[in-house]
Amino acid sequence: MSISAYKRTLREVESPRQMERRIMAGITGRMAEHAETYDLSKTTFDRVTILGSGLRDALADNQALWAALKHDLSQPGNALTPELRAGLLSLAIWVEKSTRSILGGAGGVRALVAVNTNIVNALAESPQRRSA
Repeated sequence: MSISAYKRTLREVESPRQMERRIMAGITGRMAEHAETYDLSKTTFDRVTILGSGLRDALADNQALWAALKHDLSQPGNALTPELRAGLLSLAIWVEKSTRSILGGAGGVRALVAVNTNIVNALAESPQRRSA
């Protein structure tokens, strides 16, 4: 099967919401593997070692995902309510700042994981259930 056929099949099977959830859940899982160890590490050497063992890549992917979400949220045609868009844009800015701080040696990976987990859980809910 060609790549384009695979992508077409995936689009037909998975909604954009499901894709967002799957991608965010995967990134969140990769960050969660390192979160507690990183946040509880006392030395810069330990944190640099953990960053090099996969956390840095997971953080970069998370930052790229949130940057894409931020771009989408800022578009005039976005169908989310203004309140929800504003809240998610605020979270995107917080993710950017937190990620820079973590890459600079501060803790906070568990907080990123918690935020992403909440978003993943919200994406798992049906739109009808959320409005009830």
